[in-house]
Amino acid sequence: MAHKDQRKKQTPLVVTYADHEVITPPNPLRKAVAPGGPDDEDPIARAEAALVRLSSEFSSWMLAECERIETARQAVKLLGMTKHTHDALFRATHDVKGEAATFGYPDVVGVADSLCRLLEHTPDIARIPHVLVDQHVDAVRAMTRESARVDKAEVAGELARRLRDVTDDFLKRENEFRPEYLESIFAPSLAPGGSDS
Repeated sequence: MAHKDQRKKQTPLVVTYADHEVITPPNPLRKAVAPGGPDDEDPIARAEAALVRLSSEFSSWMLAECERIETARQAVKLLGMTKHTHDALFRATHDVKGEAATFGYPDVVGVADSLCRLLEHTPDIARIPHVLVDQHVDAVRAMTRESARVDKAEVAGELARRLRDVTDDFLKRENEFRPEYLESIFAPSLAPGGSDS
């Protein structure tokens, strides 16, 4: 009898209507989750409390990420833009793009995103202008260093816009031979408030 009950639980529930059917598959994971009780701590509140405890470390972590980008930039200057140096710079920049807001440096995200776009969407990495890489890396480092300035959001926003404009102009020229790709990298993001890369 238990075997028959088990098989019944694994059979999808099918409800037939005049013009369609609704199939509800079995959900064996339901048994793995226990409902929360009134004494259970809110997991969101627990996560926020953990962030508050860690927040004293954020500035040192952000400075370490800036050093990682600087090290990657210096490798590009020394060895050129090879696959290895390109990938190291992209990973460091992408990490900053993802972590900066959490670490309390939301103004850095736009500049890191712009550098990620430059590194990701330039078809011939040897043609990436070193001066444009330098401008992005210097901006990330300066924004991190000057984070306490009162006017930082306005200055950072303008700097991020200008770097993005220059980067986008470069990407348009470099990708003009592949219009479908060009269209895809300049299409609006589907994610609310999301970026293109």
